[in-house]
Amino acid sequence: MSVHLVSLVLSHFRSHQRTRLDCDGRPVALSGLNGAGKTNILEAISLLSPGRGLRRAAPEEIGRKPQGVGWKLRAEMIRPDGLRQIETWAEPGQPRQLRIDDKAAPQTVLGEIAAMLWLTPAMDRLWIEAPEGRRRYLDRIVLSFRPGHAAQTLAYEKAMRERNRLLRDQVSDAGWYAAIEAQMAQAGAEISANRHHALAELTRHGIADGPFPQADLALDCTAPRLADDLATALAEGRRRDMAAGRSLTGPHRADLSAIWAAKGMAAAQCSTGEQKAMLISILLANARALKLRDGHAPILLLDEVAAHLDAGRRAALYDALCDLGAQAFLTGTGAELFADLGPRAQHFTVSERDGHSILEENFP
Repeated sequence: MSVHLVSLVLSHFRSHQRTRLDCDGRPVALSGLNGAGKTNILEAISLLSPGRGLRRAAPEEIGRKPQGVGWKLRAEMIRPDGLRQIETWAEPGQPRQLRIDDKAAPQTVLGEIAAMLWLTPAMDRLWIEAPEGRRRYLDRIVLSFRPGHAAQTLAYEKAMRERNRLLRDQVSDAGWYAAIEAQMAQAGAEISANRHHALAELTRHGIADGPFPQADLALDCTAPRLADDLATALAEGRRRDMAAGRSLTGPHRADLSAIWAAKGMAAAQCSTGEQKAMLISILLANARALKLRDGHAPILLLDEVAAHLDAGRRAALYDALCDLGAQAFLTGTGAELFADLGPRAQHFTVSERDGHSILEENFP
């Protein structure tokens, strides 16, 4: 049995004053002009997973303007163990709240209800911009395999902030450093292990032949992977780090590299279309690995995925999504982009009227 979104209601969520989306488990194609509100629907769905969603927006940035009354999402998700009801919202000036089956819950529980992966146009420049974006991209993949990775990352970052404060204040007390570095080393070793596990899974489930080029992925990091070795490296680097005012060793300095396996070409040197195809290849490998583990595919959010894809690759992507049995939400500027999906998908048009988004279902 697939895990899929059954219904979603958006209230005062960005351009959507009130929108209801009902789904039956098939892929969902959302077409409409730029600015109509298609991506806002994908962002709403992404907030049914842990974190700040595909735009990484703060709660106060999401509410519909100019009303400023806050926003709310209500969703129903079907799973093998039954129907789960999810509500998440934020009042003006307040943090985001979450209720699952009418009970308050932490965001980490969302990762146990449904795995979720996404691609957005912002990722098109992933391989040519700063390493921070690639680390964030990799850690999102890691979370799909090991939800506890989020807690380890938070623990590491908290300890690193404390260490950096000591470094900037020119504190020399070795005892203070040792305690903080032990925390960094333990969490850092777990982060590294999780990342390497995820890369191994992607490699194992990649497909060498096909329309989407297999990427050889590698984690470039000079920091030791074992906790004791990382603790030693941090201790030995204190003088250098104090001069820099920050920690220069650890998994926070790692970078993700990708090479088009068949051509031996670095992703940064590939064309925009080739880079897009490579990202799709990674996403499909991720989805195949999760389906093998869980017995069902993750939910996929593909914003403007047809951009930079020729007709052949576009059709191949739709076939791959249907073969996976994945509930994929796809956006595009024209309904013709999704013609190859036909009755295998639900089709909707998103338009803007009187300053708010309207969703209408089409029946091909």
